[in-house]
Amino acid sequence: MYPLSMTRPATFFRLFFLGACVGLTACQKSEAPAANGGSGSNAPSPNGKPLIIGVAFETLQTEYWVASFEAIKADLKQRGYPMLEAVSDGDANRQLEQVKNFITRKVDGIILVPKDAKTCLPIIKAANAASIPIVLFNRPADKSAAKSVAIVADNFALTQETVAYLMSEAKKTGRKHKAAILIGDLSDINAIGRRDGFDAALKGNEGVVEVVARIPTEWNQEKAQAGLVNALQANPDISFIFTSSDFLFPSIVSALKSAGKYHKFGTPGHVILGGFDGDATAYQMLQDGYLDATGVQDVYFEARQSIQAILNLRAGKPVPELIRDPGFVVHQGNLQQKAAQMWGAQIAKK
Repeated sequence: MYPLSMTRPATFFRLFFLGACVGLTACQKSEAPAANGGSGSNAPSPNGKPLIIGVAFETLQTEYWVASFEAIKADLKQRGYPMLEAVSDGDANRQLEQVKNFITRKVDGIILVPKDAKTCLPIIKAANAASIPIVLFNRPADKSAAKSVAIVADNFALTQETVAYLMSEAKKTGRKHKAAILIGDLSDINAIGRRDGFDAALKGNEGVVEVVARIPTEWNQEKAQAGLVNALQANPDISFIFTSSDFLFPSIVSALKSAGKYHKFGTPGHVILGGFDGDATAYQMLQDGYLDATGVQDVYFEARQSIQAILNLRAGKPVPELIRDPGFVVHQGNLQQKAAQMWGAQIAKK
């Protein structure tokens, strides 16, 4: 969820592996169809058996994380690779123990969603010591000597593109708008990238939009709703809102309805509204005409790239330390064309 405005390619560590991977209580094969298909070489382990991949998520509390987890599981199933799974529920120490368990079971690769950029470093070092390739999904680690690959949405660029579209819609109204931005947890590098992308889009457009409220949410629905309610009371003429994550839309909608400001696109009183992630709520709000645009993380791209990075590392191929998901912007003008690529649309249609 996260700038990584600089990609630093690096060819690093050729890994070799011994021994077969054995089962685990949490080991299971996916039953879901593969998302957009799997790609690349499906290399077996040295003894000819399918690779076993350990997948450790910090949380499954939002649609994005669930969709990502299921996309990885589906892709692994299509390739014929069993998956060991673990969820740490926000506990970094528990996650370290879970990954150590993977290592004991001799997994062939690890996909990790860490709690943050710092607490994952001991986990990466443990994987390095065991010569097991490790890929960080959607959250990169701090710079260190530890070796990993990160598959990350280009939070800065995608937010900038999304907000630039919202700015273009604001210009069409011929008036200046007062704006609020809901900022994520700033211990999360994704939240920082999205905040900075918003500010980059704002630069040069101060005559179009004036930011009157910066609302810290710490990725918490109650904080988001209370903060926006207060902002709307202090500035009842707010007419432009951007949220750093679509999962906060229920709180935003509630606050707007309470203030009598929830109106459809193209109708009087409509608040220009944008977000980031591309979840099912955002898709429905686009369908219903209340949401102007959202920046979509390509969950299926990120899942494929995570698995392929492990295969390439095992084969001794060069892999950049940072692989970016460029994502795409879905808005009222291109929804029909882009819905098939939007993970939230697929969830909503189910």
